[in-house]
Amino acid sequence: MSRIERVDSLVPVPLQAPAPEYVDEKKPDAESGSDGVVVTEVTEAKIAEEAMLAEGEFTEAEYNKLKRKVDFILLPLMWWCYGIQQTDKTGLGTMNLYGLQASTDMVGNQYSLLTVVFCTWIVPSAPWSASTLEPRNLPDATQFPSNIILQRFNMGKCLTIYMFLWGIVVLSQAFLKNWSQFMAMRFLQGMFECTISPGFNLLIANWYTTREHSSRSLVFTSANAGWGVVVDLTMYGIARAAAKNPGGFEAWRGIAAFLGGQTLLAAAIAWFMLGTPNEVRWLSKREKLMANARVMSNHAGTDLTGRKTWKWEQVKEAFSDPVLYFQFVNAFLSCVVNGALTTFGTVVNQSFGFSESQVILYGIPRNVVSVLWFVVVGYTSLKVKNVRMYFMMLSALFPFIGLLGIALLPSSTAYKWDKWGLYLMAVTFVIPMFSAWALISSNTAGRTKRSVISSTTFIAYCTGNIAGSQVMKAKDAPHYIPGTITMAVCMAAEVLTIMVWKFWLVYKNKQRAQAIAAEGLSPEEVDRKGQELGALDVTALKNPYFMYAM
Repeated sequence: MSRIERVDSLVPVPLQAPAPEYVDEKKPDAESGSDGVVVTEVTEAKIAEEAMLAEGEFTEAEYNKLKRKVDFILLPLMWWCYGIQQTDKTGLGTMNLYGLQASTDMVGNQYSLLTVVFCTWIVPSAPWSASTLEPRNLPDATQFPSNIILQRFNMGKCLTIYMFLWGIVVLSQAFLKNWSQFMAMRFLQGMFECTISPGFNLLIANWYTTREHSSRSLVFTSANAGWGVVVDLTMYGIARAAAKNPGGFEAWRGIAAFLGGQTLLAAAIAWFMLGTPNEVRWLSKREKLMANARVMSNHAGTDLTGRKTWKWEQVKEAFSDPVLYFQFVNAFLSCVVNGALTTFGTVVNQSFGFSESQVILYGIPRNVVSVLWFVVVGYTSLKVKNVRMYFMMLSALFPFIGLLGIALLPSSTAYKWDKWGLYLMAVTFVIPMFSAWALISSNTAGRTKRSVISSTTFIAYCTGNIAGSQVMKAKDAPHYIPGTITMAVCMAAEVLTIMVWKFWLVYKNKQRAQAIAAEGLSPEEVDRKGQELGALDVTALKNPYFMYAM
């Protein structure tokens, strides 16, 4: 009897872990992997079992060499792609500085409505017919298409195709003439961009151990500011060149062309490099086995575990788990600030008393500080266990102070540098949002459940961004004091949410530690049983050996 087949006997009776569904590898509905390997439930189980059995065959030096290889190839690519996605979204604010609204005859709140990019991230698909894809496994109700696609198909190729499509859309914005055309293109941009954040966090979960999730996720999300420095300098150069040629291509159109072009270039490179351990071609067969063995300690299986089966019991469990609601509230509050500053940050900064070019140049130190803070948080969370949520609280507290200070200071250019300093404090607001995404990877076992929690968190992300853009009313321009106060209140509420969330996780871990101690198991036995349950796609809530990261 294999280790996988023995697992039911290891689970306490009340938990009743589900038995694996084996299917014939020769059935026509099987999917071919990137190396021609047939991917079905039985091969998923075999790969997981091979990874568990091989875990001790590799030396620490071999594991570290593989990790360095993955860091060297995957992280720079993800950093660049994520930075491009962020600048494609936030570039609208810089385009607005250089006459976007006037050139396209936008009036009233039409500009703020261009946040339709976030609306399309939460639009569900038309109902999927159960016979359209795979009657045995996929749901026959409305689902979020991107999550179904990422769960079922080659993740790297899917993400790259989405990137290519939104690159075309961003490039086309350089040639638009009016608001309605912009609304249509921003709608499509949102549809194609929606996969990158959840997709990249799934990649991190499939490549790295729980202890490494936070630091690696913060590496690619730091591109939100890091790549922003490069793009800001480039957009400044484009604007200067356009100013020397008044009758030529407008500055904002040149910026759109540059943003779209960089996206298409990145998509071409990502096509050959991006993917999970069992998808990429730059690993040998032995290295793929080693990569799978590394992540078995996460107690969540491999990148193929649960890939072919949608489990409704995990959907029900997800909505009964308090973690889903902590994730939702945290993402919503953080993204109210994100939506407001993404769309109106440059305008607010200009209202302090700076020119258009000064807004871009003086925004560079803000990006540098953001990157440095990412480094501090990422490095510390890698070296010190369970400090992520402390940094999340601290990173929400700084913006609360900064934004409240901006709102309370008089609306006079005499205070422009005071306000600039307070605005600099607000740069850490992104950490709670990005760190929470990494916690989904670390604390959610069960592939279907992870998809559900990721989707609901993404709904919060989108609705928060929409709400954030709408709290900045045209009648409050140019200082937007009511909107700034609203952002400060959201940051205060987020600090309280993270505190309660941490107390809950500490409580659950103490409960599990006491139960494990009562069983009298050694650490090795606990890890082995946790891995075996993870290989069966058992959720964190039902796996008594799964400990939550904080």
